[in-house]
Amino acid sequence: MTEIKFCGLSTPDSVDAAIGAGARWLGFVFYPASPRHLTPERAAGLIARVPPGIGRVAVLVDADDAAIDAVLDAGIDTLQLHGNETPDRIATLKSRTGKAVWRATGVKTRADISAAIKAAGPADRLLLDAKAPSDSAIPGGNGVAFDWRLLQGMAMPLPWGLGGGLNAANVGAALAAVRPAFVDVSSGIEDRPGVKSLLKITQFAAAVRRP
Repeated sequence: MTEIKFCGLSTPDSVDAAIGAGARWLGFVFYPASPRHLTPERAAGLIARVPPGIGRVAVLVDADDAAIDAVLDAGIDTLQLHGNETPDRIATLKSRTGKAVWRATGVKTRADISAAIKAAGPADRLLLDAKAPSDSAIPGGNGVAFDWRLLQGMAMPLPWGLGGGLNAANVGAALAAVRPAFVDVSSGIEDRPGVKSLLKITQFAAAVRRP
């Protein structure tokens, strides 16, 4: 069954709803330019609500070691990198922290997907998101989708997830087109940027699991 990662959670109610909807992963954003940004101190209270068996993912953009240590202290167990982190940086973080590291990359073309695979290096997972619009200050959560058919026939050397513009209305079509290990949703479960809809969380999970 395709796993679900609900991302950009910032309130107790949204965390509880995501857990109740059967999330495998919960994403917390640590990037000041994002409307979903959390401080490690605020995130710690939310992460404490998460039961064992559900991953706690930090969404980071070119974070330094001090920032990474702070989110780990808050209870994070997985690092999701959205910036210009190199394969060497990924390897260093895996070795230093002992945590899983994911590489997230925005794509628009088939060549972008090939480049994303190469850039993932030793990452544990790869998240393929839609390339951010040129006027966006944030790399993800822009509500933009890419052409999922670009993935058809491509060999993926590591577990990968699909993000970018997913919602309850289109995730079924995405899963029919390609078979990711997980799907990642943020803006598609919001009433407005940074404000999650508990109903949309439930609807998204139901759409993923619909036969």
